[in-house]
Parts: sequence; structure tokens; C-alpha cells
Amino acid sequence: MSDVLDVVLQRDELAALDVASRRLALRGVLRSHGAIDMLPSIVDHIDGFGPLGPLMRDASVTDVLVNGHREIWAERDGNLELTDTVYADADELANFIERMLGTVGRRADASHPIEDARLGDGSRMHVVMPPLSGAEPVISIRKFPRVPMTLGDLIAGGTATEEQAEMLRDLVRRRRSILVAGATGSGKTTLINALLDVIPRSERVITIEETPELRRHGGHHVSLVARSADAGGRGSVSLEELSRAALRMRPDRIVVGEVRGTEAAVAVDAMSTGHEGSLLTIHATGAAAALERLEDLARRPGVDAAGLSSRVRAAVQNVVFLRREGDVRRIVDIRPT
Repeated sequence: MSDVLDVVLQRDELAALDVASRRLALRGVLRSHGAIDMLPSIVDHIDGFGPLGPLMRDASVTDVLVNGHREIWAERDGNLELTDTVYADADELANFIERMLGTVGRRADASHPIEDARLGDGSRMHVVMPPLSGAEPVISIRKFPRVPMTLGDLIAGGTATEEQAEMLRDLVRRRRSILVAGATGSGKTTLINALLDVIPRSERVITIEETPELRRHGGHHVSLVARSADAGGRGSVSLEELSRAALRMRPDRIVVGEVRGTEAAVAVDAMSTGHEGSLLTIHATGAAAALERLEDLARRPGVDAAGLSSRVRAAVQNVVFLRREGDVRRIVDIRPT
């Protein structure tokens, strides 16, 4: 009986210590902040992003990169900057990871060292745990923009010229299917969001993504999001499954956030059978390479290579290639297939 009481007391003591530590943290926050800043800081320290809170609220920051508890980078306007933000120690960083992943039913540890998650605010969080990441965890957070950019915004930011923007508007209005290609961080998703704004509001657009980043300014929009397996290995739903489901949902246009697997064949079939004006993104080093990669991904056993090439070029009428040049993402090529 005494052993049981000891365990209960230990649990109570741990709980009390946890409450006390939170109160001490709050006291420190209240001493260092004025009344106006008090509420965000309290939320950050208890339930939110902790030390990352100010970076997550900063609209100019697009990515937050954590390399252990003492090295945190932020991307602003295409440039990476080492911040003065730090965690108190490795334990605080580990607790942050456990808390954030736990809120969406995920976990990351030595037995499951790599995890992706979509957080409550829409941000995408990627975690790599030790020993794969060395001594401490590494986190990459891609923030979810609250307001998608328009083609006008892309012109102002140097991504597109007036002539390029007008050409893209014309292609979308004429229901020409477009493959948007580029490297990671080149602005593919940003451009697709801007093109969605050009589609007539009456058209039913179904977007298919692994992470929900595509939005329309009004109009008929259905968002389908893939789901990875839970901690028990159950419940996964692939982009291919969603692509097949979308075909049965009476779409006017289908938009695939990133083609990189067997969903490519479904997308090509869809664009070849009446779903003109659809949009896809793909990782590639150029416009020609983008078409070649789409062909590779769409290839099925027994399909003639020449026939597949013709079908892909008939399904995708135009390729747009973006490249990151310094701190600016630019459209460097728009060509018919």
C-alpha cells in the first residue's frame, strides 16, 4: 500500500512541479513584456509555438528552420537569416515537438524519426529526430499564407512581367492545361494560387494536395488533402486515390498541388478526357525536363513510350518554368508543348 501511495505522491509532485514551472515562465514573461504584448506571449509559452511565436506571427517570414535548440533560421523575402531566437535547452525543444505533433495525432522519436504534419494554423511541419539528425532534432516549418498572392502581386514582386501575366490569364481563360515546374521554393504553389484567382467563379475546381496550400478568392472550390498513416500504420489516403475520387465529383478543373507519383497517370487521363484547363505542379530543372518527368511518372506497364509522349503533350498544352534568382522567384519560360 505504501508503494502505491509513493507512486501517487510522485505523480502529484510532478504535476505540481509542472504547474510551478509554468507559473515561473509566465512571471518571466510578464516582467519582460508590456500589457499589450502579454497575451501573445502567454499563449506562446503555454499552448503555442513557444520561442517561435514571434516568427510565426511575422507576416514577412515564410519559413522557420530549427537546427537544434540554439540555432533558428527564418526566411524573409527569399533570404535566410540567423535569428537570435533560441530554446532554453534541448528538453524544451523536445517538448515543443511532442506537443505540436501530439495536437494532430502524430509523433516523432528514435523509432519513428521522420514525420510530417499539418498544424492547426495550416503550417506544414517536418521533423527529423536523432540519431538521423545528429545530436538534436531538426525542424522545418513552412508557414501558411493568410492571403494568397494574385498575378498583380507577382508583377509587383518581380516574379512575372506584365506580358507574362497577361499570357497566363489568357491561357487560363481559354482553358489551356498548364504544367508549372521548378525547384523547391521556386514559387510554384504561389503561382498556382494566383492562377486559381483567374478561373471563373462559377466553375467547380477540385484541388488535390498533400498539404492544403491552394485557395481561391471565392468561387466553387473543393479541397482534397492526402493523409499519411497514423502511428499504427493505418488510415493513409494517397494522391492517386484522391485523384480518382475527384473524377467522380463533377469537376470543371482539377488542380494537383505536386505531381510526383502514380497520380500522374490519373491526371493525364483526366486532362485527356474533358477536364481542360487543369493545373499541375512538378519538380524539374526546366520546361523540357518537366514534360519528361511527367511522362516517366505517368508510365504504366505495357504502354508504348511514343504513344504516352503524344498523350502527355495533348493533355498538357503549356509549361511554365520558375527559377529562384537571389531573393526573387521569376518566371523564366512559358512555352507550348
